[in-house]
Amino acid sequence: MARGPRARTAPDGVVVVDKPGGLTSHDVVARVRRLAGTRKVGHAGTLDPMATGVLLLGVERATRLLGHLALTDKDYDATIRLGVATVTDDAEGDVVATADASAVGEDAIVAGMAELTGELQQRPTAVSAVKVDGVRSYARVRAGEDVELAPRPVTVSRFELREVRRHDGMVDLDVSVTCSSGTYVRALARDLGAGLGVGGHLTALRRTRVGPFGLDQASTLEGLERTFTMIPLAEVVGASFPRVDVADGDVAAVLHGGRLDAPAGAAGTVGLFAGDGRVLSLAEVRGDQLAALVVFS
Repeated sequence: MARGPRARTAPDGVVVVDKPGGLTSHDVVARVRRLAGTRKVGHAGTLDPMATGVLLLGVERATRLLGHLALTDKDYDATIRLGVATVTDDAEGDVVATADASAVGEDAIVAGMAELTGELQQRPTAVSAVKVDGVRSYARVRAGEDVELAPRPVTVSRFELREVRRHDGMVDLDVSVTCSSGTYVRALARDLGAGLGVGGHLTALRRTRVGPFGLDQASTLEGLERTFTMIPLAEVVGASFPRVDVADGDVAAVLHGGRLDAPAGAAGTVGLFAGDGRVLSLAEVRGDQLAALVVFS
């Protein structure tokens, strides 16, 4: 297979990868580091090895964006199996309980999904990267500890049933989910099965969107080997955050982390741009001022 060129036309930007199953997010970072010719590559929002779909990778200065890009909503297509519970809440974990789910009706399923829609207090799956006293939860589980993480606030704005398939006392549900960052779709599967009294786990997961970036913008790793492409930093910031144009006389102050007066109506995190189109920084509206979060130059 031909290897993509190492020289880049845009030194800073975001690569939207359609992650294949079986690779960790770090595996994908390692591949892109080689293709980009730099070690300064990171990802926004981990995908489990079994999961596929949109994974955002920042290259060079765009790595400074990653913590902010991860704090956005995401879309997933998933398959939930009712009747089997696993230690990981997905198909990669050992089975801990089974039940006959054949009597669970579609009305009950839809009602259970409605209960898991909206603003929730969700308990993350025990086999996750959440830290407990400085140690990853999955490491504690693998060491034999019984870990139950504290619930945390998440928002599930869409939990939609697309198809129901029944076989061998189990029920498979194809669903679509729109949720806030930090939501575990595995935990939705677990909690839906528990609420229906039969247990449940996730058998397939595909992320179709992160913020403004969808599968239509994603490249496979094989495609990136042939032609390495990325979205330039200024374009990513412009697509992800409201834009504020900075007067020429204020550019130097912005690049030194200085504060500016906030435009009327500005709120949350915004991107600050120079008149020539350069992205200068991300800033947060605090009162009537713009306070720097990330400076790019």
